[in-house]
Amino acid sequence: MSKAYTSNLTHDQFELIEPLLPAAKPGGRPRTVCLWAVLNAIFYLVAQGCSWRDLPGDFPAWQTVYTYYRNWVKDGTWDTLHERLRGWTRAAHDRPESPSEVILDSQSVATAPMVHRSVDYDVAKATKGRKRHLVVDTLGLMMAVVVTAASVPERAGGQQVLHKLHQLGKTVARVYLVWVDGGGVA
Repeated sequence: MSKAYTSNLTHDQFELIEPLLPAAKPGGRPRTVCLWAVLNAIFYLVAQGCSWRDLPGDFPAWQTVYTYYRNWVKDGTWDTLHERLRGWTRAAHDRPESPSEVILDSQSVATAPMVHRSVDYDVAKATKGRKRHLVVDTLGLMMAVVVTAASVPERAGGQQVLHKLHQLGKTVARVYLVWVDGGGVA
């Protein structure tokens, strides 16, 4: 890969997370794709909002990038990366890895006219679309997210995202306080 994009990882950043990436499968052909290039392609896609097929030609083939992305979602690699980076960021701010307080909120987001899956109308926000229910720590780092139809009440979505947060186990062992606004979970 020759071109530098603003979404690219630096070599130091890649060296930090490379040990968290799955090793090549034993047997068969040896891995020939550069994982740094695969990650940069995924980050480019997220930053630019383009489709897989629209990745520039200086990245690995879009099918290859997509396969790595899909496999890393399935095997939990993305979750591991997220949790480790969040823990390192908290440590860099002199905070324990597990927060003691979190913040829960939701946001209704309009969807494209042709999207029909999990879409409904949020009367309170006058929005047809989906709703993101988020839990972040006091540094604003995401802990858990659940996406529902916009019509799902904040309390019900909040309970779903808190259940997902609880599944993180030791990552949230110290949480004793959840901050919510007036529409949050009681």
